[in-house]
Amino acid sequence: MFSQEFTDQPDQPLVQTILEPLLDDFQYWFDETETLLTSPKADCLNTVDRRTLVEQLQLAKQEVATAKALMLATDGNAGVDIAVIRQWHQLVGKCWQTARHVRQQDQSDR
Repeated sequence: MFSQEFTDQPDQPLVQTILEPLLDDFQYWFDETETLLTSPKADCLNTVDRRTLVEQLQLAKQEVATAKALMLATDGNAGVDIAVIRQWHQLVGKCWQTARHVRQQDQSDR
């Protein structure tokens, strides 16, 4: 009735199964937003706010890369404190808000 595929590879630890794609998502949004902020489209943003957000993104990207490296080096047995995940999640929200603002400004300039 049910088929089960067997592989020679052991299952990934639950932490790695959940955390690895989450870290990849954080990295994606941080990269996308940094690219946006360094493009002419973002000229509508305050220069100081723009620079501050780029600095926050660069730090977060380093933190995410470190967390991913530690997780992979320990075969998925290292996690990330939920408070840190929450900070990254809030930064992703800020990324989305910034991208929305830039898009709205771009559309109104046309």
